[in-house]
Amino acid sequence: MLKQVRRIVTQNDESGKSEVLFDGIADEVMTVLTELWVTGPGRHDHKSPTDMAKKTVGVLPPKGGTVFRIFQIAPDSENDHLSAEERQQTAREWFKEMKGVDIQPDTSRHESMHTTDTTDYIMLLSGEITLVLDKEERDLKPFDVVVQRGTNHAWVNRGSEDALLMAVLVDANSA
Repeated sequence: MLKQVRRIVTQNDESGKSEVLFDGIADEVMTVLTELWVTGPGRHDHKSPTDMAKKTVGVLPPKGGTVFRIFQIAPDSENDHLSAEERQQTAREWFKEMKGVDIQPDTSRHESMHTTDTTDYIMLLSGEITLVLDKEERDLKPFDVVVQRGTNHAWVNRGSEDALLMAVLVDANSA
């Protein structure tokens, strides 16, 4: 089960005094992602009472926008009973739910390899995770940070507990 995340969103009232707009468990959840906030292109409307997490368009941010999320990767050992074909099918189903079926150009190294035209700022909060790239891998410990710049990659959990990561994805095609 995905870790629940309390999200507090602030706003200014009509007289310009700061207050809380939302305070509760983030509930915009897909497979392994919990969306926290989404911005579109241009100026941000700080007066709108809209819950921008509900404006998610899937794994990618809107054109010219950003997405702020938490994602959780279970240990690979939980899938030891699956065949390679079943693992590939599971990964395809994840990306389909996240509206990202077209971002997996080369999965020969790992079934969850994917490429996005974004600049991603990712921090491991808990657990262990391995960043798998086409030519190499890097193991991360809590509070290690990755700046992911549009490369084919996967997140693989070879540890014994879920890995919890925080990410901000920025559309790389913004003007």
